[in-house]
Amino acid sequence: MKVLADANLASATAQFSALGEVVLVAGRELQPEDLRDADLLLVRSVTRVDEPLLRHSRVRFVGSATSGTDHVDQEYLQARGIGFAYAPGANANSVVEYVISVICSCGSRLEQLLRGQRVGIIGYGRIGRMLEQRLRCLGITSCVYDPWLEREQYPALTDWPEVLTCPVLSLHAELTDSQPWPSRHLLGYDDLMQLSGDSLLINTGRGALIDNQALLQVLNQRPDLQVALDVWEFEPQLDAELLARCVIATPHIAGYSEDGKLLATSMLYQAAARFLGLEAEPQPPASGTAPLQVPANLKGAALIRWLQRQSYDVTEDDRAMREQGAGNFDELRTNYLRRRELGSFVIDNAQELDRECLDMALGMGCHLPEDITAIPLREALPKLGRILKNTGSTQEGMGG
Repeated sequence: MKVLADANLASATAQFSALGEVVLVAGRELQPEDLRDADLLLVRSVTRVDEPLLRHSRVRFVGSATSGTDHVDQEYLQARGIGFAYAPGANANSVVEYVISVICSCGSRLEQLLRGQRVGIIGYGRIGRMLEQRLRCLGITSCVYDPWLEREQYPALTDWPEVLTCPVLSLHAELTDSQPWPSRHLLGYDDLMQLSGDSLLINTGRGALIDNQALLQVLNQRPDLQVALDVWEFEPQLDAELLARCVIATPHIAGYSEDGKLLATSMLYQAAARFLGLEAEPQPPASGTAPLQVPANLKGAALIRWLQRQSYDVTEDDRAMREQGAGNFDELRTNYLRRRELGSFVIDNAQELDRECLDMALGMGCHLPEDITAIPLREALPKLGRILKNTGSTQEGMGG
């Protein structure tokens, strides 16, 4: 059996070699002739999977290490009897940490949110829900827009005009042209002009959720707006002028933590094994944990910033993108440095922390040592655990 995998798919060879020969390819350059003798195809969002790509192949299963599926023609796969799986939620925590890092990096934005300003979340799928829950753990309120969900079931849901009034707006919707609520160019010129003064707009969903040409036009008229873009409408081709106008600009790496990548590959392996009727062997987890000494004297915004920077600082990716330029979009992704999530850190001095400090560290995703019997605040842990892990739902919305 031959497995053709995107070269940037974490641990693809290690995890899929049990199924057969693994051949690594450049996902954006993949051609139909590359697939003639392939049985399994593993991709990321840079590969369009459809009839032109697969027409003459013998591929039986396609796996996409992504939360979204707009790059995959699932109707065609189903008609051909080709199995399909993706990795919803695998990169959710990584994206949430990216958003938190952006907020931490934009002046006094974090302090304003802690004083009562709201974050508007567009798209209430796995990532949107995890972001709302993480913000709640930090004492930050939010409201959510997702027209595909019933407001009676989700109290946080609000309408479009209200979510646009939030001083921070974070996009986590899937890209779809489906009626009655297509999301392509969800934010156009008129909506962008309605954003409140000194707003921060963050897009980690899909580039085409925002009309990028309209966005540049608005930014030229509204210097009060702040924009952080990780995804771009025409990537890997970027508008250099738009990049220059962004307060944060990164090359589609919000979900690029090592933990998220390895989880996505593992999810695809398990799905492929099930499809093939094979017993899935246990796969290696992300590499280990690290001790973390949390400063007992830090509180509130100072503690949040310190914790977030232990795992990820978005300004480093922003700096690299500006230094290397818009033309090196794919190179920045391919050569991305190893990045761990806060969930890989274990609080080494939990006994020294008061409840506020410990709750904040746990709310950010850090863990306690396995032996917590000596921790006097352990009664708070079950509640925090439920908040952070409750990302499932019986009803899916527009989010990935």
